[in-house]
Amino acid sequence: MQSLCSRAVGPCIRLKASVNKENNRVIFVESDEDFIDVLFSFFTMPMGTIIKLIRNESPTAGIGCMDNLYKSIMNLDGQQFRTEACKTMLLHPRNTAEVECKRLKLNIDDSEPLKYFVCNKRYYCRLSGEKLLSHYRNAVCGCGEHMGFEMVLSKEESEGSVFDARDRGVFLKGLTRFIITDALEVMPASVESSHSLLYALQVTDGKIIEEHSFYMGVDKVLTLLNHSLVAEAVLTKTLLEQNPEPELGKEDFCCGRYTKSRMTPVSNTCGEGICVKLTVSKSKNIVCYAEASEDFVDLLFSFLTVPLGHIVKKMCNAFGGCITYLYRSVEKLDAEQFLKSSKHKEMLLSPKLPPDFSYENHPLSIEEDIHPPYYYESYYINRERVVELKSHESSTHFGGPSTLMTVMDPKSHFKEATSGGFLTGPAKFTVTDNLIVTPISPVSCLSLLNTLEVPLNDVKECVVHVGYEEAFKLLLASFESESALTNTFLRESNP
Repeated sequence: MQSLCSRAVGPCIRLKASVNKENNRVIFVESDEDFIDVLFSFFTMPMGTIIKLIRNESPTAGIGCMDNLYKSIMNLDGQQFRTEACKTMLLHPRNTAEVECKRLKLNIDDSEPLKYFVCNKRYYCRLSGEKLLSHYRNAVCGCGEHMGFEMVLSKEESEGSVFDARDRGVFLKGLTRFIITDALEVMPASVESSHSLLYALQVTDGKIIEEHSFYMGVDKVLTLLNHSLVAEAVLTKTLLEQNPEPELGKEDFCCGRYTKSRMTPVSNTCGEGICVKLTVSKSKNIVCYAEASEDFVDLLFSFLTVPLGHIVKKMCNAFGGCITYLYRSVEKLDAEQFLKSSKHKEMLLSPKLPPDFSYENHPLSIEEDIHPPYYYESYYINRERVVELKSHESSTHFGGPSTLMTVMDPKSHFKEATSGGFLTGPAKFTVTDNLIVTPISPVSCLSLLNTLEVPLNDVKECVVHVGYEEAFKLLLASFESESALTNTFLRESNP
């Protein structure tokens, strides 16, 4: 049997699979580094990118409350954000491994490449035209003009390095073969490992095993990504198309993650951290909604900028899908033998936030990457001025100067002293239990109580504070459940 690539246009990766014909299950798949690099790249992708891709491919699929956060950002008026770039950053977050992922044989991330803008006055700007650089159009230069003039990296840098035939891998070294189990465990291909796997699955009769060929295109990889977050037997579900798309956050997935309500009630006074006022149903023991300022909503929206690998690392054994097995496979692989370098392994296991995607007093304090240096070179050829943007300092043979540029924080205006979050303030918002965020509206809050069938004499208000522990629990709850506020503040997590 042969399954053709479902997209007529675009690259495909051929997979050789061993299938148990008695129960129609994939036993394992054999592939070279091309497919494994694609699988490992999942960990570098921000949650906002994953939500966007899955929504485009399968609009009915969901990932906990993350979808609601994404839709809330889409629906908020642009005036609620500190700068024009903030909304774009949240809906289209950057990947710190963007350069590496461009080399994937199947790069499922369709984000636009990084861009470079300088002051519209360019070299006529006396204040900062040759010193400031923005990755987003229409940031405001120190002189007051917009940063709207687009530049490109010099030709030799944009084309990148030339790789020889044996340097095919992205995260992995080339010319290496692996087997991938139905649960996304990756191991170096060998007769011993395949026999051990068959023994573990109690497959002793070779006559029930059939060899199949499959061709993976971008659409199939997106389906696999979605399945990997929520399901078991993901290769069977993806390649043999046994059942419809799963949806993350349903009760059968997260029921074992939380116990019943806390014995210790939440307080009515706020301690250190972000203060949030909860409206709770006393009889149902659920959070009906929260009233919060922009600092709490900044935290919620920032969840979409967090790479998947960081979340899987923090969730340890609590994750419900097969993505944990894939993560452990990276941990087990010897970096010197199979990966390009220890740096590439770290890039997968502990991905950082992109530069400028964190902000001061962020409760999670996730490590942020730094910008590479950029240099502005200006010189004359035949009395005509030539300018170039480079990522390394050099002196041209024309003797032009190199100016080290400062990359602007897209969340802040040039003259602001501190780096704030994404939203402007002061502002108040209503946040539902499943993290739908809207500007505060008493009318909408009353309607929500009616929808939940919670009478006014059944509600109480309490104030909670959000520090690192609460922010971390909220991140995990928003990823794996549809009752993020209730599970964070009213229920204890199972150890």
